[in-house]
Amino acid sequence: MAPKTLWTRFDSRVLELAIGLGLLLVGLFQVLFPILGVTGPFPPIDTRDVRLDTTAQVPHLASGGAALRGTHHAELAVSDPGLWDRVLLAAPEVARGVLIIVILSLLMRMAATFRSGDVFVPANIRRLFTISTAVLLLGTAAPALDMITMNALVGGTPIEPAIEIGFTVQASTVLLAILIAALAGAFGHGARLREDTEGLV
Repeated sequence: MAPKTLWTRFDSRVLELAIGLGLLLVGLFQVLFPILGVTGPFPPIDTRDVRLDTTAQVPHLASGGAALRGTHHAELAVSDPGLWDRVLLAAPEVARGVLIIVILSLLMRMAATFRSGDVFVPANIRRLFTISTAVLLLGTAAPALDMITMNALVGGTPIEPAIEIGFTVQASTVLLAILIAALAGAFGHGARLREDTEGLV
């Protein structure tokens, strides 16, 4: 019983605190601040990291107020970006931030069940499946949004040939999503076993 009490009173609180801190940081730096950079109160978002098609030094390229500087990992800078430009620059980061917030919020609710010692509840199974879906979106939809917004920013300009604009599924993230879905299935099996055991008492 002692280890259970120790987890209940200390470890669970530390876990919830760590998740809460993660929620705060992601909410501020990946969602709120970029949105404020789009809407105006903060300095406007005008840059975005990009990958180049070649590791050779790319000469200064500029078109339509956009400039490219750097090698392989470079920075796309848009001078005097309009509202639509700022939306395109910020959208991928904000989308990732929202998905991470969803994941952390669900983990926070799951952590709260640890204190009661009853983790095999139907709500946790649903939460794990939702987390699995969010992780899958991080590995598939987020890269697709990167491609779409980048194409909208530089498509048809002299800068376009120098930038890698493509859709690459993040295999490790997809695998993680599958593992989390399998864990949800295991939770469901555990919940059924518990119900069966309680029915025998």
